[in-house]
Order: sequence, then C-alpha cells, then structure tokens
Amino acid sequence: MTNKYRQVCDTLKANPKVWLVTGVAGFIGSNLLEQLLKLDQQVVGLDNFATGHQRNLDEVQTSVAAEQWQRFRFIRGDIREFSDCQQAVHGVDYVLHQAALGSVPRSIHDPITTNAANITGFLNMLVAAKDAGVNSFTYAASSSTYGDHPALPKVEENIGNPLSPYAVTKYVNELYAGVFAKTYGFKCIGLRYFNVFGKRQDPDGAYAAVIPKWTAALLKGETVFVNGDGETSRDFCYINNTVQMNILAATAPDDAKDQVYNVAVGDRTTLNTLFAAIRQALLAEGAAVSQQQPEYRDFRAGDVRHSQADIGKAKKLLGYDPQYRIEQGIAEAMGWYVKFCN
Repeated sequence: MTNKYRQVCDTLKANPKVWLVTGVAGFIGSNLLEQLLKLDQQVVGLDNFATGHQRNLDEVQTSVAAEQWQRFRFIRGDIREFSDCQQAVHGVDYVLHQAALGSVPRSIHDPITTNAANITGFLNMLVAAKDAGVNSFTYAASSSTYGDHPALPKVEENIGNPLSPYAVTKYVNELYAGVFAKTYGFKCIGLRYFNVFGKRQDPDGAYAAVIPKWTAALLKGETVFVNGDGETSRDFCYINNTVQMNILAATAPDDAKDQVYNVAVGDRTTLNTLFAAIRQALLAEGAAVSQQQPEYRDFRAGDVRHSQADIGKAKKLLGYDPQYRIEQGIAEAMGWYVKFCN
C-alpha cells in the first residue's frame, strides 16, 4: 500500500463515511465493496443483476467480519429508474458509480440497451447525486474514449473519434460530467479504465473479457481464440490498482475534481504474451495446460490495435501508485479462477 493510499485508508477507518457503489454485484463493484467494508465504512449497494451476480456478494460476505457485513445495505434497483437512484443516494457521502453495460461487441449488437444503461442511467445518477448534495461523485469512464487517436501512451487531453456505440456512451458521460461542473458546480471525477482484470471477473457469457474467458477455456481444455495475429496490445490493470484509484478519487480535494484520469499501469502487453503468462500462472497452480495453444481468427470490429496509458496525471494529482503489474495480478487472480472453474 502506498503512503498516500495508506493515509487515506487510515483516515477513513478513523472517520467512517457512507458510500454508494452502483453495480455492486459486479466484478469491480464487489471488489470495491470488499475493500470499503474492510475499512469499516458504511456501504449502500445498488444493482439489478443484469451483469452482476449474487455469488459475488456472497463471496464478499465470507471475506469480511460479521460486524463489517452488517454495515452493508443492498438495494435491488435499476439506474434507468430515477426513483431507484434517488433512494440509493439518500444520506450518502461518496458515490462510486460503476453500473453500466460494458463490452464493445455488446454495444454493436444492441446499441439501444447500451445507451439506456450508460447514458440515461448515468444522467439519472448524476442528477440524483447532485440533488442529494453528496460530497463526491466518481464514475467509471473508459479507455475506449480514445477511439482512433493514434498516439501512445494515451494522455487524457487527447482523444479521437469513437469506434463503437459503447465508446460513444462513455464519452457522453464525460461531457455530462463537465456540463454539470460548469452549470451546477457539481464536480465529478471520471476514471478511464484500461482493461481491468482480477477475481470475480465473469468468464461466462458471450461478452466475457479476454483474461477470464481465456483462463476458463484453458482450465476446461477448450480452444482459446485470439482475435487477429496476437500482437494487439493492451494496458492490463489489476483490480487492486483500480480499487486504490477509486478511493483516492472519491476523497480527492476539490481542485483535483472535474477531471478524468487514466487507470492503468502505463505498460503494454500483447495478446500473445498475455496467453503465455496466463498459461504459466495456471501451470504454477497445478493446472494441466502445458500443451494448449491458441487459435487465431479475424480481428474484431470496433477494436483498437494498441492501447497504453500515461498515468502521470493520476500520480501527480491523486497520489496514485499502482502496486500490481500484469504478472503479479495474473499470478494472484489465477488461484481464484482455478477454484471458480472447478
């Protein structure tokens, strides 16, 4: 734990706050819930289980003390319903808005549903939080906002044209956040996630992310499909780094708000390297995957070729210091997947 992050966590433990985590039953949301409860915070969780799972909440319950779990209140609701948003923000200090429909392919297949969750739902949460006078509003933005901008590493101020309906929705979130700062003085922080991975990231379903999908396939002896030639690269960010960033952003001073920040490690890993790292980590867990090789197929519509973040702004203004590089994150996550897939 970094000095800045440790200081923030110590302060929160001494002075507990009330947090709202939307999408709390999802991958990122449940990891945020776990850390906040371990810090003895009061947490309200909102989810409609569109992509989240009760099993994630059950797992959090087993990982925290009974008295910490008692500090959690769950609301089954939908961010597309304004009244659900109003109920959820009542009495809340900090909002961590994670609820959304992710996935570029999903948005291409069904842009209307993606728009409803990611734009209407976001606006509902923004208005409800503003009206309730919450102290801070931190939301999940996306590296997809960089679109076709060719420069690497990606710097927050330089974006291109969106390449998918999903990217459009996440960019609109940023636009709304900026307008709310100017119009109402309600300042938010957007976190542009770069390929977050870790425990509880769902390997099932048509729109599963690459690391859980490949991991499950390897463990089940199924074919791992690589889109393109395997030299596409991404800045993979372990979930613990993402949790750190959310807590730092939520508690940031006012002059660090009305901003977007990259959430990544500032590195690039090709899909070929990623496959080898996952297989090696699974071998270390005793899985029989040594003979498995990937199968290559066409590039996927809407994907960018390379992605890497500049995290200098987050380091300077928020004190962000990612403690997990991809190899460490994969090594830690594989134990969870071995248990999950068995």
